Amino acid sequence: MSPLSKGLESLGRSAGATGSRIAEGAGDLAYLAARSLRALVTPPWERAAWLAQMEQIGVRSLGVAAITTIFTGMVLALQTALALPGLGVKYYIGTVVSKSTVRELVPVLVALIVGGRIGSGMTAEIGTMKVTEQVDAMRAMAADPVRKLVVPKLAATLVMLPALTLIGDVLGVLGGLVIAVLQLQLTASFYWNDVLQALTLNDFASGLGKSFFFAFFITIVACHNGLTAKGGADGVGRATTNTVVLASILILVSDFFLTKFFSFL
Repeated sequence: MSPLSKGLESLGRSAGATGSRIAEGAGDLAYLAARSLRALVTPPWERAAWLAQMEQIGVRSLGVAAITTIFTGMVLALQTALALPGLGVKYYIGTVVSKSTVRELVPVLVALIVGGRIGSGMTAEIGTMKVTEQVDAMRAMAADPVRKLVVPKLAATLVMLPALTLIGDVLGVLGGLVIAVLQLQLTASFYWNDVLQALTLNDFASGLGKSFFFAFFITIVACHNGLTAKGGADGVGRATTNTVVLASILILVSDFFLTKFFSFL
């Protein structure tokens, strides 16, 4: 067999193995998602665990979300005005900032920044329990790891990520206001009038709708990687890295399709 044939054969085997792993991983994610949704809507519910996760996921992520969104609004307003200085675009800066932040920038950036933080934490927590056989001990005591470990995190993320997104919307628009008043010499009333005329309920539905999907993707990926971690501390580290990478890719890819979907509303 020629070297070229050997190389092509090796490439084919590698591609086949990769495709098989991707299909298997997608199936595992879908199975965990179905189990989690079923457990989420059926009692018993551990409300204390849900509240603790809401504090961990939402309240402790507020600072990084606030900094990210307010400076995003400021940069967007500044760059828009600088890019088109002679077209009077500054008089529409409220429309540009509010539409862009509410529909697109804030949901995606909050999901990426906050998702990286909470997703890695979820994977590290569950992964450590997995490699130290605590998850196996839960199963031995007839406790469902999905209901005990995954559902509280999923419920909390589904509530808190949209809440952080809504707060980020307000802060992003406020960031644009700072630039409009201090840099572009517009009045605050003019800016707010432009914002209120531009925004519609569909804009908020689009942004918040995306955040629900992003929250679901982040949690399922993070918990799946934690539950399948193996190999001690190194394995947990690899699982954590995989969570951040895969969750980020899912957020960015799904954002395109969600944008297309919400554009029809």
